Amino acid sequence: MKTKAAVLMGAGKPFEIMELDLDGPKEGEVLIKYTAAGLCHSDLHLTDGDLPPRYPMVGGHEGSGIIEEIGPGVTKVKPGDHVVCSFIPNCGTCRYCSTGRQSLCDMGATILEGMLPDGTFRFHGGGQDFGGMCMLGTFSERATISQHSVVKVDDWLPLDKAVLVGCGVPTGWGSAVYSSNVRAGDIVVIYGIGGIGINAVQGAVHAGAKYVVVVDPVAFKRDTAVKFGATHAFASAAEAQEKITELSWGQGADAAIVTVGTVDEDVVSAAIGAIGKGGQAVIVGLSSPEKFTVHWPGIDLTLNEKTIKGSLFGSANPQYDIIRLLRLYDAGQLKLDELITQTYTLEQVNEGYQDLRDGKNIRGVIIQDS
Repeated sequence: MKTKAAVLMGAGKPFEIMELDLDGPKEGEVLIKYTAAGLCHSDLHLTDGDLPPRYPMVGGHEGSGIIEEIGPGVTKVKPGDHVVCSFIPNCGTCRYCSTGRQSLCDMGATILEGMLPDGTFRFHGGGQDFGGMCMLGTFSERATISQHSVVKVDDWLPLDKAVLVGCGVPTGWGSAVYSSNVRAGDIVVIYGIGGIGINAVQGAVHAGAKYVVVVDPVAFKRDTAVKFGATHAFASAAEAQEKITELSWGQGADAAIVTVGTVDEDVVSAAIGAIGKGGQAVIVGLSSPEKFTVHWPGIDLTLNEKTIKGSLFGSANPQYDIIRLLRLYDAGQLKLDELITQTYTLEQVNEGYQDLRDGKNIRGVIIQDS
């Protein structure tokens, strides 16, 4: 069949709208009709070449939709099921899945290659194989993906809102609740209030943090963070540090979470410097694998038992936490509608990403034609 998709042909190039050939599902695969796709900053790393994938690549890794067809051996879903895609596939049987760490599933090792688990591709055009970002390619009308990349959700939930729980919401929420282990009464500082940072605010508030301090140069994002429960908001790390020292009586924050779009040494150093004894600095944002962004005196880590750690998918388990977060949303205890600043058509994908670069959006969402 044919499908319209937004494709990256190389670094430094905008998305191109193309019509591609799409293979049907093979063993363990499903055909999904996407209803919505989130405009996450991670795709910009592909555009900018910070995380060079195998080009050409159908963009998009935050998606929701309806299953249209299943291949042999598929047991997780059936045609007509409403699903949210997990940008990290989870097989359920590898060392990491079987020990409750689905975010580290071995199947995720090739997500930047864009191929399915059998090492082949389902998008084709002009004699080339096209990958799908994170084995998904949600910037397409339809895609054939692994059953390990979908989570069945309640069919009364709005898929244009539920789409956000495929990446940004659990990554941010989990970075506070799981990776940072925020507890009641803690002081938390969050650097960068985009689609992930705003959900780190939600997670910290949900966990009972006494003070949630956010840092972002964009006034709109700072104001939004306060509406989501942040207690203090600053344009610079230096201003935030002064307030953290005051709030903690000089002891420092319990957790610092780095969710900026592109991580650099300055923001990591600010985060480590902000935490006190026994505190954790959690790095969520991405940067070029060629750049060394963590430089800090080891003696501070030793004498003050500070921890620096990374967090992928918020250290969450997609099969459990996607459902859990949507149930919290359904109960009115998690904000999703308010996260969406603007919606776009597939043809407006570049406009949406320019709005993200310009600091206009917390989260933009592509709504696919019905």
